[in-house]
Amino acid sequence: MISNAIRYTEPGGHVRVCHAIENGQDTFTVVDTGSGIPEEDLPYVFERFYKADKARTRQRGGTGLGLAIAKNIIDAHSGIMSVQSKVEEGTTFRFSLPRKGKSLGETNR
Repeated sequence: MISNAIRYTEPGGHVRVCHAIENGQDTFTVVDTGSGIPEEDLPYVFERFYKADKARTRQRGGTGLGLAIAKNIIDAHSGIMSVQSKVEEGTTFRFSLPRKGKSLGETNR
């Protein structure tokens, strides 16, 4: 998600990665001001080998597996993953995972 956000955001654009704890879930959001994903492609972005940009080559982009793998991992941990996007405005990927145990920064005192 982060590498896609960076790849499709032009110089001068922005990529923001956020974390929040909401309703017993760790929620992560990746927001970019990149080229966006066409609305007709949004239902398929988590499918293996799917590429919204049909012109992408192996040298210019990935295999179309990254988002599918990420979604499978999140699903396997009882999480939820979603995407919102508008062409020429940017994309937001969001995923939430149930909290289990301590956060990385927490210690016993």
